[in-house]
Amino acid sequence: MTAGDGNQLISVHPDDLKFIFELEKQSFCDLKVANNTEHHVAFKVKTTSPKKYFVRPNTGVIQPWDCCVIRVTLQAQRECPPDMQCKDKFLLQSTIMPPHADVDELPPDTFNKDSDGKVIHDMKLRVVYIPPSSTQGNSEDEGLKGSTQIPDANSAVQSLKDERDAAVRQTQLLQQELDLLRRRRYRKSDPGFSLMFAFVVGLVGIMVGFLLNLSLSSPSTTE
Repeated sequence: MTAGDGNQLISVHPDDLKFIFELEKQSFCDLKVANNTEHHVAFKVKTTSPKKYFVRPNTGVIQPWDCCVIRVTLQAQRECPPDMQCKDKFLLQSTIMPPHADVDELPPDTFNKDSDGKVIHDMKLRVVYIPPSSTQGNSEDEGLKGSTQIPDANSAVQSLKDERDAAVRQTQLLQQELDLLRRRRYRKSDPGFSLMFAFVVGLVGIMVGFLLNLSLSSPSTTE
């Protein structure tokens, strides 16, 4: 099944994994996965090229009618694929979980299709590489050599907005992990775990502070 099928437990946006491909640079794509049912739905992400991509989270449980964000990061590559055509594929599996199941630690056989009566839904996602957009106005820049060039205020504003949006997405991901760690904290008393919990809390605080700084420093624009 593909991302557009109507019988899925979950829906995914966008339908394809799109990465801006530049040599020696990482790129990421965020997938918004929504649970379209009244059940707890577990998911798992697989790929044909696990060494090229980092997925966080790659497994989890989505509450009824809730959603989560999965970030897929393309590691820096040294070579371009022929004609920028990527043959990598992703598989997003989903299945209904019992209402009182432990959603923090999925059983090893959660996505085992041999389990009695269990239905596993498969959703295939393509990978699309997008070349970096060429700098606009190259011909105009050639004509302006030697003259004083005025900075493009709109470009600066858009850049700040992009950084702010990226910080928002990162904060959301960290908040999801923080919620997961908080739930586990009440179940386990592990000193090492407490240290990790404190580290994540501190990291979330840094991201929130960075986000607020961007919001306050963003120049206002008039319609």
